[in-house]
Amino acid sequence: MNLVVGATGMVGTEICRLLASAGKPVRALVRVTSDAAKVEKLKSLGVAVVQGDLRDRASLKAACRGVSAVISTASAMPFAYQPNENTPQSTDRDGCLGLIAAAREAGVQGLVYTSFPPMGPCFPLQDAKRSVEERLRSSGMSYTILQPTNFMEIWLSPAVGFDYPGHKAVIYGRGDNPISWISFLDVAQFAVASLNHPGAQNATLQLGGPEGITPLEAVRIFEKAGGKSFEVTHIAVETLQVQFEAATDPMQKSFAALMLSYASMVPIDMSATLKAFPMKLRTVEEYARGVMM
Repeated sequence: MNLVVGATGMVGTEICRLLASAGKPVRALVRVTSDAAKVEKLKSLGVAVVQGDLRDRASLKAACRGVSAVISTASAMPFAYQPNENTPQSTDRDGCLGLIAAAREAGVQGLVYTSFPPMGPCFPLQDAKRSVEERLRSSGMSYTILQPTNFMEIWLSPAVGFDYPGHKAVIYGRGDNPISWISFLDVAQFAVASLNHPGAQNATLQLGGPEGITPLEAVRIFEKAGGKSFEVTHIAVETLQVQFEAATDPMQKSFAALMLSYASMVPIDMSATLKAFPMKLRTVEEYARGVMM
């Protein structure tokens, strides 16, 4: 049995779909407050749904019974954040540390954990991710740590200012640094492939898309796909730094740090990883054509 934690998120749902379509047994941990439509979608895929919460240790123990592998994509960010309740500390750190402990106690053989590449400044979400990575590496379980870079479906979307329906784009920094935008669909494929791949055992894999594309190049790709020019607004690095230093809320602090990292991101060389995991990665052009139609 494979347990997916974060199953109602976009990556987690796709992981459940991939596992179920391959005929592999899947159990999804969902919260009582999870979107009912998303839970029903999981059930329609043939996924066994169990209620629980990363912040409820007893529910984690129950969810891990009879499980051979766990895949965790759960996070309080970007969309599930609730001040003083669902935060990087309570969910991304304490909850995931509890999941590792529960998995060990249940005799789970391996755990695939979704994180992100190391970034410059310390901030709540990164601190939580690094704590979990460290604990997982010393857990005694077989592990895979996936560190995907910027998801194109989030960072090239209205959610963070890339308003392609309105033909407007907010660019953090100058926008001339190449970023290896990756699709959540490909991250899900890597997660599933990692379960039985020898190259993924006790490994940390940084993941990116097929090539580095600057934010300004991404704008031009969307302009070509939609046949209309974009209005581009830049937020200077200095402004982002002021926002980061002034932020006290953990979500605001983390998001400001992620925007700063976006402004200085460098591409990820995927050549060695793709030799071990042969797959065709989705491009920004494919994504743009899909959403601009």
